[in-house]
Amino acid sequence: MKKRVFNFSAGPAVLPEEVLKQAQEEMLVYGDAGMSVMEMSHRSKTFDDIIKEAQNDLRKLLDIPENYHILFLQGGATLQFSMVPLNLMNPTKKADYIVTGAWSKKAVKEAKRVGEVNIAASTEEENFTRLPRQDELKLNPDAAYVHFTSNNTIFGTEFKSEPEVGDVPLVCDASSDILHKKIDVSKYALIYAGAQKNMGPSGVTLVIIRDDMVQRSSDDLHTYLNYSIHVSKNSLYNTPNTYGIYIIGLVYKWLLNNGGLDAMYKRNVEKAGWLYDYIDNSDGYYKGTVTVKEDRSLMNVTFRMQSEELEKKFIAEATERGLVGLKGHRSVGGLRASIYNAFPPEGVEALIDFMKEFKEKN
Repeated sequence: MKKRVFNFSAGPAVLPEEVLKQAQEEMLVYGDAGMSVMEMSHRSKTFDDIIKEAQNDLRKLLDIPENYHILFLQGGATLQFSMVPLNLMNPTKKADYIVTGAWSKKAVKEAKRVGEVNIAASTEEENFTRLPRQDELKLNPDAAYVHFTSNNTIFGTEFKSEPEVGDVPLVCDASSDILHKKIDVSKYALIYAGAQKNMGPSGVTLVIIRDDMVQRSSDDLHTYLNYSIHVSKNSLYNTPNTYGIYIIGLVYKWLLNNGGLDAMYKRNVEKAGWLYDYIDNSDGYYKGTVTVKEDRSLMNVTFRMQSEELEKKFIAEATERGLVGLKGHRSVGGLRASIYNAFPPEGVEALIDFMKEFKEKN
């Protein structure tokens, strides 16, 4: 087997090696089922135990209150851009959106198909190089909910705490930083997140929804787009991504066995700190793209160099060294190091060593 590289991809992203090894061991036969998880019925007792254990472990990790439901759906965050307004915009048909990047803009586009969208704040005129401040939010007290994106993979910004929205329900797209630290779930009406960055493989979407939000779902909705249907069927209305849910469950176990989310947050702060410190002290050779340091993401470190030609050379030589996935998003260019929960600290150290060497030679 060839040596594993350090995978800086923004998603699908790196998974814990311990999880991959366990999945490898259980690939042909899971427990005493006599078959792989990929082959078993989603209605079987064995899979029922798998999905329930994953849900229970997530409750432990986030201390999720009993009046919240945990769903494992499909369609990615992209489908949630539509499901959220379709289910939650009742009764006012109005919602507030905080726009901080490409994904929140896509969420706005879908919400406008359902009702009236108020852009509570946006930093698009500054190319999303910072997050809106609390005093910049223009919130509508009649809004059915307020939507924000907690972490922005393309622009490298991250909310360090939730925006204050009063009594209006708060909805969060947490796709790229879910489980990077402990959050107070009771502050949210709904949280959704694609699994492929911090939880597992692509193809599973986590939804954590408060019971009173489920009650907003109308019977007039198309069946698959109705949260209440998925809640009543415990994510088994149709055949779910069984193997993806199994891997997610292993990741939850990995997090619990490694000190939980407080320990993971400490590790994430340390890893990102090393890289930002080097960038800041490189005499401008490498330059972070986020203008407000407090808004920097712990998950996606974005930076530029003096020219695109130099960046292309950097990416090519880094790839040869086993440092892959450092190219910035196609819409903005530049460089991006995605260092999610499972990304090993030694990978950050290897990147910094390479950056020092590249700077000396170029």
